[in-house]
Amino acid sequence: MISYEIWCKIRHALDVEQLSLRQTAQALGLHVRTVSSWARLAHYEARLAVPRASVLDPYKGEITRMLDTHPYSAQQILQRLREMGYPGGYSIVKDYVRRVRRKPQSAFLKLVFAPGEAAQVDWGEYGTGRQYSSQALFLRHGAVP
Repeated sequence: MISYEIWCKIRHALDVEQLSLRQTAQALGLHVRTVSSWARLAHYEARLAVPRASVLDPYKGEITRMLDTHPYSAQQILQRLREMGYPGGYSIVKDYVRRVRRKPQSAFLKLVFAPGEAAQVDWGEYGTGRQYSSQALFLRHGAVP
């Protein structure tokens, strides 16, 4: 299979430069029969890939069922598939799991309030070594609880 660029070079050598098939093949480093077969085509047509059955096809339903019930890693799924008689390798399982796995949802809930509608306070400690109770903070800042 040659690329579109090579096909254009073949067409250019034959049509514009008026080279023979043998000269074109020699100039581009191709076989004469390759140049001959591609020179007959009026338009470039890329070869279509033939769909083939995968070793993983019989196990795809089981993989999706596993992922729906538990967040297994591809390695864990491979171990379970091997117990079922799966003869294939890890990389095909890993690629399929990556495609099928549900995307993780956002870990944070974004809260939106109108000004003055709500307040949030973090009662954690940081750096001072002191702990405050909620009443001590209110008294310290002159507010009444």
